[in-house]
Amino acid sequence: MRGGSVAVVGGSIAGSAFAGAAARLGAERVVVLERSPGRLEDRGVGLCTHNDRFDELVRTGHLDADTRRHRLTVRRWVARGAAGEGDGPDGCGRLLWAQPFPFHSHHWGVLWQALRERTPRQVEFRLGTTVTAVGNGPDDAWAEAGGGRETYDLVIGADGYRSVVRAAVCPRAEPEYAGYVCWRGSYDAALLAELPGGAAPWPEEQCITACYPGGQVVIYRIPGVEPGRTQVNWVFYAPTPAWLRLDGPTSIPAGSLLDGQLDELRQLAERFLPPYWAGLVTLTPRERTFLQPIYDLAAPRRTAGRLLIGGDAATVVRPHNTSGAVKAMQDAHAFELAGREAGSWSALLAAYDRERTESGRELVELGRTLGRAQVTGAPDWSGMDEPGMAAWWQHQFTGGGGFGGHALDRTGRALAATAETTSTRVGRTGVDDVDGGDVHQGGADGTGDDAAGGDDGQTFTP
Repeated sequence: MRGGSVAVVGGSIAGSAFAGAAARLGAERVVVLERSPGRLEDRGVGLCTHNDRFDELVRTGHLDADTRRHRLTVRRWVARGAAGEGDGPDGCGRLLWAQPFPFHSHHWGVLWQALRERTPRQVEFRLGTTVTAVGNGPDDAWAEAGGGRETYDLVIGADGYRSVVRAAVCPRAEPEYAGYVCWRGSYDAALLAELPGGAAPWPEEQCITACYPGGQVVIYRIPGVEPGRTQVNWVFYAPTPAWLRLDGPTSIPAGSLLDGQLDELRQLAERFLPPYWAGLVTLTPRERTFLQPIYDLAAPRRTAGRLLIGGDAATVVRPHNTSGAVKAMQDAHAFELAGREAGSWSALLAAYDRERTESGRELVELGRTLGRAQVTGAPDWSGMDEPGMAAWWQHQFTGGGGFGGHALDRTGRALAATAETTSTRVGRTGVDDVDGGDVHQGGADGTGDDAAGGDDGQTFTP
């Protein structure tokens, strides 16, 4: 790639990771085309990374070891107490299981900022640039934005689950609705003082999963945008509201829910959740509350000609996996490894496709399994105890692992300090390429991967 040019469509987590990878590989010109006109620090809410996956991303140069995050150690599964038993003195419900939980939580914007700061200085970010079409030329690719067309040696789609680039790579691959939604919210943890008992009933290292028939709510703290502050983050899985229209992949952005819709959320919380957690959800300000349908997507391929897709443009995984941000950065890492080992553009693209397409399918299938077990086909929580919960959890992984994302070296490839190794480059432009010429046109209404309120919000939570 030395001397070549790369465009990355989408400038959030996946886009920043791919841009950094392309620059470290030696691309002479790397341009990030991001729809949003401003910076993205406060975009989105929370996400989690498994401790081992985070350590791998530090060792491979994608994140700094001191990236701000919040430590979690235990996941407490709770449900409402049986009639006559109550929900305990603190209103937190009956404990089903205290599960070890070796994760850290992140604020989406803080994690994005950490990635952005590691991006080499030669990367050009063009904010407020909506890509409306991409396609292949004989030995290059092009992207259209603002009525103009520019050509590049490679165009990478990191433009989320409504990807313009994916529509050119595999036109028939579309997100499929999973049959339920998640309401989401976050706010400054200082507001917990308004609850009976304040913050005391909820130790900071705990992730809470409050279960009810037909759904659950997952709750944990995340770092605030400002150092030293903490936020509450929650995701409430629930049946499809009668008023929601699903004419295509969509979401209801923060601040857009109507009074009646917010009343429906409040009624769900008060009917099904232990009182403390119901109060925590209903404390959320309107401007920090939104709704997202749950989707599945596994693109059958990730490359076509000089086009490549990654992150949520390639796979949309249900949030139960806790793998969204990790898979985006692992996609970028696989791209970088392929670039260091390949001698041509076609070899790079083929190696990346082989490495990540099957891995993405496995994560999507695991997400479906977890969704059935925890939401649409959940057990009778009133009859569950700790041994039963542990057996139920283990059964969900009989077909393979992947909770929190696959290990980076699971295929046996050696981990490499990619930030330090840039000596092997992809060769000259125009060599050994797949035939191009396919075109996609359409409105890219979002170019952010893993970003609530942008293209994706399925990748933050357990």
